[in-house]
Amino acid sequence: MAAAPKPADAAAARRAVGAAAGIAVHVAALDWQGIADQLNAHGYAIIPGLLTADECQDMAAHYAHANLFRSRVVMSQHGFGSGEYQYFRYPLPSMVSALRQALYGPLAVIANRWHELMELPDRFPVDHADFLARCHAAGQQRPTPLLLEYKAGDYNCLHQDLYGEHVFPLQAAVLLNQPGKDFEGGEFVLTEQRPRMQSRVEVVPLKRGDMVIFAVNHRPVQGTRGIYRVNLRHGVSRLRSGSRHTLGIIFHDAT
Repeated sequence: MAAAPKPADAAAARRAVGAAAGIAVHVAALDWQGIADQLNAHGYAIIPGLLTADECQDMAAHYAHANLFRSRVVMSQHGFGSGEYQYFRYPLPSMVSALRQALYGPLAVIANRWHELMELPDRFPVDHADFLARCHAAGQQRPTPLLLEYKAGDYNCLHQDLYGEHVFPLQAAVLLNQPGKDFEGGEFVLTEQRPRMQSRVEVVPLKRGDMVIFAVNHRPVQGTRGIYRVNLRHGVSRLRSGSRHTLGIIFHDAT
């Protein structure tokens, strides 16, 4: 796992400079080589304690404020699972915007390397504003960061968050509630389909405030005959009790 400051240290630092600015400093100080190594090996990386308990509580409380969101999706109405989520509208809340901008730059380095290895033509600019301009020029103008809410019995089917022609190959999610206290079940799950092989399943262990960064759809894997692409999907297992909220950070916008 990538190293992170102790929660008390992170909270104190963010109170001193402001939460959004503090997040940018925190993200810049992460072990990005270690994160890249995890992503290359497993298709995901965990950043423990990225948000404090208070920040998680504040973020989850946003869900009740409909004016912050552009749309609400009830999963059962679309065959996506059970539960619901809401997409933020622009302008994004300051913490969400800060996370999206701070994470994008280091992840763009990894994304460009992946596309080079997979012989894909797209390359990603170092500044997120430039990438969003590319999305918006192609008609992908709707923001994609979201909050998800699960109650007992809810789950999220395996899927990929693509949304249009321009897709950034990595995304992130932050768990906002404490497993074993606020809810039971509801594990974050990744599946990986390699050519001519059965799917491999990974259950990703997260605690409140942890962030997981993971592949949106493809990642490169070294095989005996060179690099090949594997296909990934993600979802959430059935929540057995309680309630669970997640902040999702997607870097491309939607049509």
